[in-house]
Amino acid sequence: MDDLINGLGINLPVLITQVVTFIILLVILRFVAYKPLMRMLDERSKRVKESMDQAESVKEQSAHAEEEVKKQLAEASRQGQERIAKAVQSGEEVKQKAQEDARQEAEVLITRARSEIQRERDDAIGSVRREFADLTIMAAGKVIDRSLDKEQHRELIDKVLEESSTEEKE
Repeated sequence: MDDLINGLGINLPVLITQVVTFIILLVILRFVAYKPLMRMLDERSKRVKESMDQAESVKEQSAHAEEEVKKQLAEASRQGQERIAKAVQSGEEVKQKAQEDARQEAEVLITRARSEIQRERDDAIGSVRREFADLTIMAAGKVIDRSLDKEQHRELIDKVLEESSTEEKE
């Protein structure tokens, strides 16, 4: 086997030295470079995981906030519709009250006008009666050629007119 190893150009003491040196180098690198490098990579992995967790948390909070905003908008819309409905109802009530007030005022005006017309009618009838009585007295005076007492004659005519008006009413 020595011939085979020498034929290949391998020097056994140099090979063993190189293998031992390589193993020592691996042990040194493991303690000096590999462990700190792995620790640093673990820390970085941990930070990335924390960042991902925070991003997920922020995403959930954003979704929750968006739902809250939608609920608040729906509530505000509902309240706005209620206020509009109340305003419309109030407007209708004011309109009905104004119509009722106008109707009542018109009835009062009509009642006043009727009483005024009745009063004026009564005044006109009284005036016509007085004029009629005066004309009757004057006519009677000319017919009998003498003047009657105006007061007695007027009382007589008023009595006759009242009797005739009560007979008409019956």
